[in-house]
Amino acid sequence: MDKIIVVNKSIGMTSHDVVNKIRRIFNTKKVGHTGTLDPDASGVLVVCINEATKLVQFLENDSKEYIAEILIGRSTDTFDKTGNTTNDVTVNLLTNEEVDNCLKMFVGKIEQFPPIYSAIKVNGKKLYEYARKNEIVEIKPRNVEIFELSRISNVIKEENYYKFSIKTLVSKGTYIRSLCVDIAKKLGYPGLMNSLIRTKCGVWRIEKSNTLDEISMGKFNCYSMLETLKNYVLIDDDDCIYKALHGMKISPSKIKEIIGETPERIVIKKEDKLIAIYELDKTIYGYKAVRVWN
Repeated sequence: MDKIIVVNKSIGMTSHDVVNKIRRIFNTKKVGHTGTLDPDASGVLVVCINEATKLVQFLENDSKEYIAEILIGRSTDTFDKTGNTTNDVTVNLLTNEEVDNCLKMFVGKIEQFPPIYSAIKVNGKKLYEYARKNEIVEIKPRNVEIFELSRISNVIKEENYYKFSIKTLVSKGTYIRSLCVDIAKKLGYPGLMNSLIRTKCGVWRIEKSNTLDEISMGKFNCYSMLETLKNYVLIDDDDCIYKALHGMKISPSKIKEIIGETPERIVIKKEDKLIAIYELDKTIYGYKAVRVWN
């Protein structure tokens, strides 16, 4: 089976746990996912099986949508509720309007510092390895993009804190924990991410997902490689198919003749079968195959 399964990951499992479970269910070692979810987060984890694992390198770049709850007034070393408290203050008043005005400042391209408790590597070691040993390491900011960001609940007071939920669509590499902490800072307080659900990854929404229990019982949907690439430009042309199958480049003029434009990436297909993924290589002024399926 060369398919994609959309898993609704439960809280408490790592993404690697999910992959191992899928390997056992389908009796195959060739399983990969398209974007890690922290153990305390739930939601969409797109899992590729067998030949579909060749899509992982492309699907990892897909945008992702999340719903997160932000707690204002307390911060931790992990940027979420599981960590050790680093600051704790009383928040006297916070309004919906203040939050909405703040969120507008984060839409677009921004610089973001990833959490120290993350798997990003610096000098060959993961950041959380430095954190666990209390070692100092320089964390450099990353360029990410927030496509959409809005408040989806009222700002409510709970004891000395305030909390509210946001919905956001972000680029690859965006840390929602960091976004929550930065929003709190902009509001003038310490803060943390209280909960997180990934509701969309690429073209797949949580409504299309299945739990691991459902999958283990055979009650699940699986999807073709072409279905997960439907946001790309799909080309079904005999000449392009021939060139793809023989490892030949495709001229931009040919693609423009077919679809009227020359996008950065195209997908060659024959009816319902995925043939190849091509990318525009400006050094040779042509489309070059980056992955071909026999």
